[in-house]
Amino acid sequence: MKLFSNASVAVLTSALVLLSCSQQDDLLIDNSLAIADNELTISGKIDVPTHFYDNHGVHKHKNTKTSKASGFIETFESAVKGSYAAGTIDLTATTGIWFLDDALAGSLANDRKYGNKSIRIRNTGTLLMDFDMDNGAESISIRHAVYGTNGNSTWKLVLSYDQGVTWYDVGATVTSNQTTLNTVTFDVNDTQPVRYGVVKLTGGSNRINIDNVEIVVSSAGNDPTTDSNITFGNPSDAASDANNYFLDKPDFSLSYNNSDGTANWVSWHLSSAWLGDVPRCNCFRTDQDLPSSFYKAAKSHYTNSGFDRGHLCASADRNGTEDSNRNTYYMTNVAPQAPDNNRRSWAYFENYLRSLTDEGMELYIVAGVVGTGGTGSNGAANTINNGKINVPDSFWKVALILPNGGNDIGRVTTSTRVIAINVPNDQAISTDWAQFITTVDDIENLTGYDLFENIPDGIEAVIEAVTDGGPSI
Repeated sequence: MKLFSNASVAVLTSALVLLSCSQQDDLLIDNSLAIADNELTISGKIDVPTHFYDNHGVHKHKNTKTSKASGFIETFESAVKGSYAAGTIDLTATTGIWFLDDALAGSLANDRKYGNKSIRIRNTGTLLMDFDMDNGAESISIRHAVYGTNGNSTWKLVLSYDQGVTWYDVGATVTSNQTTLNTVTFDVNDTQPVRYGVVKLTGGSNRINIDNVEIVVSSAGNDPTTDSNITFGNPSDAASDANNYFLDKPDFSLSYNNSDGTANWVSWHLSSAWLGDVPRCNCFRTDQDLPSSFYKAAKSHYTNSGFDRGHLCASADRNGTEDSNRNTYYMTNVAPQAPDNNRRSWAYFENYLRSLTDEGMELYIVAGVVGTGGTGSNGAANTINNGKINVPDSFWKVALILPNGGNDIGRVTTSTRVIAINVPNDQAISTDWAQFITTVDDIENLTGYDLFENIPDGIEAVIEAVTDGGPSI
């Protein structure tokens, strides 16, 4: 990290006076004014690489991590603050005390958020940590969007090395202009005690939402980790559409298709850190996280259909804990799969990918279904359960493979190995998964998805065009 002196950049020294204006803001908020007691003085600028990602961007940690020692994702789900007046929220159960001015914990329909709450900031408001990362930080990622249909606003990341006495601008200015939460990541690489914050700069009474603030602490060596399941992007820009509905589970992320009764795709991270010796639970269950109006498949809907309840995210890829394994048995992670597909070529490919984790590799995997019409043990069919569940024409899977390490997007090169297969959903097919190898480009052309959107375009174009020469079984 390079710290510029005040003399080197004309705009380094400035003062931001934080005050709230009278602005009625939905029925949740009263009409009280909030005026900060002190000024936040920006004493310099720190130049760091700043990366902008669409959709859910780069999550480097599994969502359950909430440790200041190992890094965290603060989701603000337990935040309680209904007024824009300057004050604090106590989130010591997950991270620490946060100071908000001209900001509140928003839970309205217009608040852009992953769960039930996010932080809403207006005018020149702030969201500041009132605690330090004692061992520094490698990066900080922030998810941001405009509130409701508000206009554009800009904001900055700030940091302090002296417990909030002196603050510095960090990295590039960020513009919030989308109604979907996007991600900005700052590679801060701090090695001393530090705290961070967000300062809204422009946009006046336009409001922004901030959610899932993630701080990554540098770890020694290249030990395997449980990383985000959607690091390389949201392939179909899944959100709230019934046939492209986004679900984020602790063990995988997916796009659900209500018309088909199955997922479009499921995305997950795989390393030896996810693996253990927990046995299969064989506990298929309806996914109650779907909206009440959606079709919800049950285990019995596949009975005597001639098709297996085929996992997309494999059960054996999540056998580190009982909860993790049970999560793979949600019916949203299942599609009607021909037994010879599921138990042979598909299973052998799953086994091969897991074997790579024994060689010190981590993998980012996306699997899905496409088309209509397969052949099960009872013969050909287009649907099961009285037409409510689509039988796919084929099952596809892509895997991006890296040595264990950090900064996974930054480590992808034109030589990074990527394997893609597309297996017909039929009986009596080859048991050799290598017979079904294709390219990522072919899968994208078939589905219309963008499978690795967060990789720089030049690198992405090369690796997605390669046909892997993978081993046969």
